Amino acid sequence: MEESELNYFVRVSNTDLDGTKQVQISLTGIKGVGIHTALVLARKAGVNTHELMGKLSDEEVDRIRAVVDEYVETVPTWMMNRPKDLYTGQPRHLLGVDVSLTHEEDVNIMKKMRCYRGIRHETGQKVRGQRTKATGRTGTTVGVSKKKK
Repeated sequence: MEESELNYFVRVSNTDLDGTKQVQISLTGIKGVGIHTALVLARKAGVNTHELMGKLSDEEVDRIRAVVDEYVETVPTWMMNRPKDLYTGQPRHLLGVDVSLTHEEDVNIMKKMRCYRGIRHETGQKVRGQRTKATGRTGTTVGVSKKKK
């Protein structure tokens, strides 16, 4: 193939993917898709994982789009990024903008409940039990100052 036949952007799941990278790397550009999920998607679509994304034919890109859309029905629950949804109790795999929207919604629910994690989120402190004496400082409170005699 000539250099001019390379598609620099490939649109999959409302995301522009880099056409100059390998398929397995380019698919990780979709939020909610890591390297392992990208490999599974490429293999289910029957695409060479080491080929450049921009050199794939339209038929292969359409197969990738179809596999991404039906990912939840084809993989076990432990491979999903949300194995049990808070509201429905059903397993879901979030992709794209849904990842950040759901994360913000979960944090807002914790803030409304006034649970420990929600309060830590509100005040901008560490949430997961890290030490805060020396790290995570904001503002001018850095270092140790001695009292002058």
